[in-house]
Amino acid sequence: MILTVDIGNTNITCGLFDGETLVKQFRLDSNKELDVNEYSRTFSYELGDIKPEGAVIGSVVEELNNKIQYSILATYGVKAHILSSDSVMPIKITVPNPKEVGADRLANAIRAYNIYHRAVIVVDLGTATTFDIVNGKGEFIGGLIAPGVETQLKSLNISTSKLPDIEPQPINTSIGNNTKDAILSGVIRGTASMVDGMIEKSIDELKEEPVIIATGGYSKLITKYTKTNFDKIYPYLTLEGLRDLFSENKPLQPIFE
Repeated sequence: MILTVDIGNTNITCGLFDGETLVKQFRLDSNKELDVNEYSRTFSYELGDIKPEGAVIGSVVEELNNKIQYSILATYGVKAHILSSDSVMPIKITVPNPKEVGADRLANAIRAYNIYHRAVIVVDLGTATTFDIVNGKGEFIGGLIAPGVETQLKSLNISTSKLPDIEPQPINTSIGNNTKDAILSGVIRGTASMVDGMIEKSIDELKEEPVIIATGGYSKLITKYTKTNFDKIYPYLTLEGLRDLFSENKPLQPIFE
């Protein structure tokens, strides 16, 4: 079995794959204060007697990379591969500075292209809203990054004196007749409109018809309000991309007994 670890700014999302089947998924807090032993105990608790034969990490929090890699090594004798622009992958990164592309975005692009082998736009609706775009030649050409749903809601609460702290939820109207509904419409429906507009502009610049897919924790909520007909929503696209990456980089994975 392969352990995949997606280290984000808010959560560490982990997936255990048996072949292509996700058999277990769990989350940890992205807590920089925890040490290697504490993370090792958490992995042992979540996986029980299961011993992964390999592991791969995608991270946007560099301060946690070594801690998580060492905790997996200490617990299972497996040196996890850390995804970077230097990893072996089925797509070519053509942006001017490949090293600045987030690992989660690379994993999304890798998995999407592996599924469709044609131009794809991946809309990831999580802590941030990102577009990851691969053309028909298998080239990662870039995308966009915007504040995510929860980030917008928290920012309004923190940055203003009167706006309340509210949880993301469906909103039936575009015109809110109270503060809560006005915020929800602006954030939820506003994000949906931004997604629609930027997909249209991205297709114009891409100059080919892409497959359009969504992923991320808010994908099901936001796509309720988009005019775009998404080809599919993949809840675990990032973890699946990390799993695919492990296969590409398996010769580089030493396993220590």
